[in-house]
Amino acid sequence: MQEQNFQNHTRLVTLYHKITYPVLLAILVGAGINLGNSSQDNLYSASLIFALAMVVAITLFYARGFALKANDRAIRAEENFRHYLLTGKPLPQGLKLSQIVALRFASDAELPALAEQALTEKMGQKAIKAAIKNWKADYERV
Repeated sequence: MQEQNFQNHTRLVTLYHKITYPVLLAILVGAGINLGNSSQDNLYSASLIFALAMVVAITLFYARGFALKANDRAIRAEENFRHYLLTGKPLPQGLKLSQIVALRFASDAELPALAEQALTEKMGQKAIKAAIKNWKADYERV
């Protein structure tokens, strides 16, 4: 596996991001056109097809959102525990979840100071990641 760093840490799953979403969009557009062009004879079946396409789209988006939310909660707990082990104190109050998620890539030596810097300077995710000198890979992000 390639060593993870700031330039390559994002992850795109081809089947999910590059195939499923465009296919779903095509299904939704096709179902909408089918519903719009339906006659009285097939209005019910066209409505069911459109409703089914909408349910699949909603399910896809929520399933991804729920997985990311659960992963973010785990990251917050892990990073808070890691900071506590390193400093004897929890992460500073006021850090946003997005900042904590970015801090997970910081090495143990950098984490305490970078957490304080992120809080005082109100650093965004990208700025935090760019400030990391010794990258700690996270290969288990969902």
